[in-house]
Amino acid sequence: MDQAKKMAKLAYHALDDKKGEDIKIIDISGISVLADYFIIANGTNQGQVQALVDNVEEEMHRAGFPLKQREGYGNGNWVLLDFGDIIVHVFDKENRLFYDLERIWRDGNTVEVENLN
Repeated sequence: MDQAKKMAKLAYHALDDKKGEDIKIIDISGISVLADYFIIANGTNQGQVQALVDNVEEEMHRAGFPLKQREGYGNGNWVLLDFGDIIVHVFDKENRLFYDLERIWRDGNTVEVENLN
């Protein structure tokens, strides 16, 4: 399994463990140089958004994948975690609907976590 797939799978499970909602993995490797995968999820409130982010950071760090950049943690309505090969977006429900990253990145391929082998 290549590193980006391993990272995406790890991030997905870290979000799922903390009850992240509507977790999507989008393969953007063919359309962007930003990263190979976007992982998008939402929480129900600021506290859950921050708990989701904390768990992703902890699990990725434990696996040896350093965080390159984090944006938006303080307000907790859209947090971006950049791990290089993957970028994790964690929203509250309202901002996820408003920004609609899935529509913006619709040229990417949605991937099921089971297919990241």
